[in-house]
Amino acid sequence: QVQLVESGGGLVQAGGSLRLSCTASGSIFSIGTMGWYRQAPGKQRELVAIIDTGSSTNYADFVKGRFTVSRDNAKNTVYLQMNSLKPEDTAVYYCNANLRFTAWSTWSDVWGQGTQVTVSS
Repeated sequence: QVQLVESGGGLVQAGGSLRLSCTASGSIFSIGTMGWYRQAPGKQRELVAIIDTGSSTNYADFVKGRFTVSRDNAKNTVYLQMNSLKPEDTAVYYCNANLRFTAWSTWSDVWGQGTQVTVSS
């Protein structure tokens, strides 16, 4: 069974920083694109940032210049460095990985349990 375990969320004042981590563990043959999404109360889940195996990245417009996504392939880990946080960044942040369980598997999306990020004004 494959798990994505997130850490690093919490409460921070506006203008502060947080770093989220997400590690994939279990029976994994290969991992493709990894990334972060978020969901605020009453809103749909939205893309924050993704990174592929070659470290090419894509960011939502609302985090460009403030957030940085990176990965350590040897550790099956993706990170999200969040700087200049705003109250509107408050949400549950979810890690996502597109991966194969075996050499014969198709690609599947796996989600973490989510970590709360709260930014106070």
